[in-house]
Amino acid sequence: MGRNLYILAATLLVLALVSCGVSYTNIAQQPGSPGDQSLWRTMGLGMFVLSLLVTLGGIFATLFEQAERRAEEQRRRGRQR
Repeated sequence: MGRNLYILAATLLVLALVSCGVSYTNIAQQPGSPGDQSLWRTMGLGMFVLSLLVTLGGIFATLFEQAERRAEEQRRRGRQR
């Protein structure tokens, strides 16, 4: 599960970078484009923060999986002796 969260975090980070990049180009100022520069920057910042939170969740999931695996190995060793 941790790997899936890392992939989601990377996708959100790329989208955040693209969103911030759009705010600094001429695309956000063209007529008919969605929103203005501050909206693009806010979306980019929001996706960046969400990416950090998902990454933190992935780290915790990986740590708990590793702790579970080690506890199971110790139980198996205790049964074999």
